[in-house]
Amino acid sequence: MFKLSNLLELPRWKKRTISVLVDVFGLLLIASLAISVRLGELRFSLDTYWTAIALLPLLALFVFIRQGLYRAVVRYIGHRFAITVFLSVSLTILLWMAVIYMLDLTYPRAAIVITWLLALLYISGTRIIARWFLTGYVECNGGVAPKQVVIFGAGLSGQQLLGAFSKIPSMKVVALIDDNRSLQKSEIASVRVYPREALSGLIADYGVTELLLAIPSMSSKQKKSIIDWVEDYPVKVSTLPAMDEIVGGKVSFSDIRELDIEDLLGRDSVPPKAELLEACITHNVVMVTGAGGSIGSELCRQILKLKPSKLILFEMSEFAIYSIEHELLKQAKILGLEVEILAILGSVCDEKKLQRLISLYGVQTIYHAAAYKHVPMVEHNIQEGIINNSFGTHILAKVAAEGGVKNFVLISTDKAVRPTNIMGASKRLAEMALQALQVEFPNTCFVMVRFGNVLGSSGSVIPLFKKQIASGGPVTVTHKEITRYFMTIPEAASLVIQAGSMGTGGDVFVLDMGEPVKIAELAKKVVHLSGLVEADSEGHGDIEIQYTGLRPGEKLYEELLIGDNVDGTEHPRIMKAHEKFIAYSELQVAFEALSLAMDKYDYESVSAQLSKLVSGFEHSSGIVDYLKRR
Repeated sequence: MFKLSNLLELPRWKKRTISVLVDVFGLLLIASLAISVRLGELRFSLDTYWTAIALLPLLALFVFIRQGLYRAVVRYIGHRFAITVFLSVSLTILLWMAVIYMLDLTYPRAAIVITWLLALLYISGTRIIARWFLTGYVECNGGVAPKQVVIFGAGLSGQQLLGAFSKIPSMKVVALIDDNRSLQKSEIASVRVYPREALSGLIADYGVTELLLAIPSMSSKQKKSIIDWVEDYPVKVSTLPAMDEIVGGKVSFSDIRELDIEDLLGRDSVPPKAELLEACITHNVVMVTGAGGSIGSELCRQILKLKPSKLILFEMSEFAIYSIEHELLKQAKILGLEVEILAILGSVCDEKKLQRLISLYGVQTIYHAAAYKHVPMVEHNIQEGIINNSFGTHILAKVAAEGGVKNFVLISTDKAVRPTNIMGASKRLAEMALQALQVEFPNTCFVMVRFGNVLGSSGSVIPLFKKQIASGGPVTVTHKEITRYFMTIPEAASLVIQAGSMGTGGDVFVLDMGEPVKIAELAKKVVHLSGLVEADSEGHGDIEIQYTGLRPGEKLYEELLIGDNVDGTEHPRIMKAHEKFIAYSELQVAFEALSLAMDKYDYESVSAQLSKLVSGFEHSSGIVDYLKRR
């Protein structure tokens, strides 16, 4: 017994042969039926008309093959295919009519029009019926019902996205939502446009599981307001990229992505000032330490576009420096940039190598992003953290000043403010080294740029949350009240470059990070917008959120300023702080004492000395316990 599955499994050429035979048979029947309709008689002699009747399918096959009607996959045909059918049938009838007149064949002239209308109905109808049967069979026998989807945005992007979904059997768009009242209650490609208040009813009636945001031109704040509204509904939320990311204005299914953290934060970036970007970079020899890290690599990408004469990548990790060098060389070739890119393996504690490097290439600007930044890791590796973050910065800055480097920019952190961990204290000590060196070497402009967490960096919470959700949970948060500032890596790197150009020497710049975000609330948003429900205390729900407790040295709240002495600058996102520091001679003595204590692994002494040097540094209970165990 023949089954529909046998038809689906046939080779492509056999399926095309069946389509050709169906068309030939149908067109012969239609040409005959048109005569019957014209004459008003069911029975008539075909001998008179057989030549004209036989000619129709022959011409049709020639036109249909040329127009690609037999190349289309029936299950995925759409409105464009309907246009192709109309043009192909119409062209066939015109050719047929011309041949009938030229050869003076016998065929009722009025029947030609009837043949055209019946052929349109037959050729399009057979494809539509086949599509219904095949699509229904795949859905019923594939074991997976199509996802019920709602598109937010009935504009051009939403309409293009709707067209793309018409070719995807596993997803079905049941409605469009738009705030534009003139579009509401109208229909686009047989899909109705609703106001946003109708979402709950659509979920109940159709079992909607996913909402797609198709308004790429909306601002971050507008997008956040929509996300806040939809958070209460049990649907997964995805979005199209920003308008400038959509090449040629075409929207495809592949453009859809899951929500990023910046979508949840709703922060609009401020356009950079070209003169500040170029001041320390264009036509200069620029060196980036930690070039393979999250911030360092983004600095390199942006610096390359500003056309330095040389770009020196300095990094300890072979894999990291290989990756960024390969990327930059490829990008330089694409952009046609004649920038010499040098990849150097080394440590910022290697004084002799740094001296040779700066002298050999005539380095003019240094962006110092090399640091150990993970708080728990540094808590358990105190010596390495202080040597790299504090001593390494001091060595590099001193060598830079002695070598005639004009600009030195340190990437600092909000954890340097009243730190409760060694990492933060080591970074504040690095800042103090630069402030002290500024007095000793006034010809080098030392600048420190302080900011909070960057999105997408190694160890960032959002990728961790998504990974935990994908594995079924639980999502882990250290404390219900813990808050953090967030900024995207590209924005942070751009502001670092601009802040470095504004420095006059010894400046501590603080980036405006926007409003602090509760990590627990962020975790809940990620769960909800993944279309899942947070589990309650009795285990009812999809994903549990567990609170694991603060880690050693971790603070509930981060700060960006030690005191209240802060000024604005010419850039709305950059502020200037005024922080106290000690003289360079005192700092050298302190470094020697710290070095002796670390040589003896006397970490309690190290912690005590840091308390005297770094304003506001306090031992957390975790650090004290750890020091006792060591």
